[in-house]
Amino acid sequence: MLKKLKNIFLCQEGATAIEYGLIISLIVVAIAMSVSQVAGTTIEMWGFISNTVTSSG
Repeated sequence: MLKKLKNIFLCQEGATAIEYGLIISLIVVAIAMSVSQVAGTTIEMWGFISNTVTSSG
């Protein structure tokens, strides 16, 4: 498995390298969007908890 990964990164074919780069960039964008969505939801949740605790005290 490690040898296959090494061969991918050492590939001299331009088209293949570009394709792998595009795939990796799409994965990174998807992860960034997911983390952003989760962060927004988490911030809203903690804000709600903070307001509830403050108003009940």
